[in-house]
Amino acid sequence: MSLLTNVMDHSLDEGYAEAAARRGSEGRRGLPRTLRGKLVLAAGLLLAAGIVTIGADEARISAPKLAKDREKLIDRIESGNSNADDLQKSLDRLRREVDDRQRQALEEHGGDKGELLALLSGATEVKGPGVKLVVNDAKEADQGGGGPRQSTGFSDTGRVRDRDLQRVVNGLWQSGAEAVSINGQRLTALSAIRAAGDAILVDNKPLVPPYTVLAVGDGRRLSTTFQDSADGQYLHVLHENYGIRTSISAAGEVRLPAAPSLIVRTAEPIAGGARKGGADTGKGTS
Repeated sequence: MSLLTNVMDHSLDEGYAEAAARRGSEGRRGLPRTLRGKLVLAAGLLLAAGIVTIGADEARISAPKLAKDREKLIDRIESGNSNADDLQKSLDRLRREVDDRQRQALEEHGGDKGELLALLSGATEVKGPGVKLVVNDAKEADQGGGGPRQSTGFSDTGRVRDRDLQRVVNGLWQSGAEAVSINGQRLTALSAIRAAGDAILVDNKPLVPPYTVLAVGDGRRLSTTFQDSADGQYLHVLHENYGIRTSISAAGEVRLPAAPSLIVRTAEPIAGGARKGGADTGKGTS
């Protein structure tokens, strides 16, 4: 019983009691813990407020300068765009003048073959009977673009590719077309149909579907000959297997513009003192 009484009367070890007494005396000599924490928090808030105030003042001072610099940059951009537009207009005008003079040279100095030479080189506008062929992407075509070609050579998506239009154009030439254009872009022996990403370029000018191909020639015969050719069958397979939409019809009259930026590469004298200008006239599109 004396042991139990001793434990109950002295529940804390003497070392714990001394430590508790020491902490109590130190707390009484210094500031209360709660007050000390409040002072530290207040000091931190004052410091943060000072930093924010200084930052706001600096931003307020620099804002007018930044706005002024931005306005100057906008003015420079607008001025540069205006100058570029003026230069482009001047360049287009000079190109038209050069094209007109080259066409006149072909017509005036081409001798008895001048008209044929101008037609084959695309130097003049042409109109007459022919066919209208429209090629368009499939309705469910992936607008984000497809993957690489399959080994069969056919389109692996429902999108028309540059090689599809190449085959269509070459098939029309081989079927007897005298002149061909795609979306108003006249083709010559020097024209190129290429791809840049998902876009199709004709002589570096981008085209958008649907692709309307006009060809001058005997409309009914040209239409029948093309559809029976290997390239016509290729287009039929694209329609049947990949959903590419196509339509072809004979037309009583189609109009094809002159080819832009025609280049006369050779000029030599002919009989009678006249001069003959020429451009490559072999048919075919690469």
